Amino acid sequence: MNDVEELKRFVVTHAKAQRIAGYRDVLDRIHDDGNDGGNDAGSWVGEWTRRAEQLSLRGRFLHAARHFNMARFPYVDGPARQQALDRCVLSFGRWAGERGIERLDLALPEGRVRCWATGLSTTERRPLVLMCGGIVSIKEQWAAALPAMARFGMAGVVIELPGVGENTLPYDRDSWRMVSGVLDALADRADVRTTYALMFSFSGHLALRCAVADPRLRGVVTAGAPVAAFFTDGDWQARLPRVTVDALAHLTGTESGELPATLASWALSAEQLAALDVPLAYAASTRDEIIPRADRELLRAHVRRLDMVEHDDVHGSPRHVLENRLWSVRSVLRMHGARTALTWALGSGLAVLRACRGR
Repeated sequence: MNDVEELKRFVVTHAKAQRIAGYRDVLDRIHDDGNDGGNDAGSWVGEWTRRAEQLSLRGRFLHAARHFNMARFPYVDGPARQQALDRCVLSFGRWAGERGIERLDLALPEGRVRCWATGLSTTERRPLVLMCGGIVSIKEQWAAALPAMARFGMAGVVIELPGVGENTLPYDRDSWRMVSGVLDALADRADVRTTYALMFSFSGHLALRCAVADPRLRGVVTAGAPVAAFFTDGDWQARLPRVTVDALAHLTGTESGELPATLASWALSAEQLAALDVPLAYAASTRDEIIPRADRELLRAHVRRLDMVEHDDVHGSPRHVLENRLWSVRSVLRMHGARTALTWALGSGLAVLRACRGR
């Protein structure tokens, strides 16, 4: 059973990132978790689902998918959230089918990775942008950005962290190998030798580890990714939000009290970071309650090609959603060497936003 008040605080970043209008009104009607209560009034699953159904009846399938996503947040822990996830995927598919976004199943040795993709071709293989969220965000949350990939001359594929959404792979210290496995599976449909990882939060950790070993990753763009101290600092772990601890325990299949021992070996070393030979763009929140400051300091000390932007904000930078979105896309294009009107426009937009914040 989730702490509803904590869920309300943590869902704000996700609601803003998905441009969900009126999310405060939905949250105000919620007073219990409702995992097994189905569509009961006042429950987390019920209130988000009811709003999603209203949007679906009006043919607003992308917006319906976003609300079904909120209904299954933070992760599937029973039948009600499983049904919400299933309806989210179905609704997104109805929207995506008219926009050149294809559903793709990749069979890896460890399990199935289900994706949304665009721009894949066996005859015209394009550079690849691989996108992924963290421990509580599913691929449908990010896949609406895929149509933009064609304007950049790139293919785009959105995946999920192992154990999240429809990803059946186990989440463990070797999960970074999933990234290489996905590239192997896409090699006949994209120029995977030129891949940019746009992977946020905990998936950013996988991207960094993979980039050390796999030269096909030509750049990593991330935000709020754990690096080392998060995995080894027991005092810091003891202060983590319950939703984070519960999600990690769920994904790794361990009891919350066993997490420190489980996670300790996941830390990236100074030597691995120093060996990183591609650019890293990292957006950090100075008041992050999940990622410790020591991880930012480690990156500064050892990553040679680091572009770090810091926001006076909490994890996910909910007050800087638009700024981070523009910065992320601009970072990928700069890593790819693009010097276009779009790159200039993104830079101008960032400058305006930062000027408005007095930066």
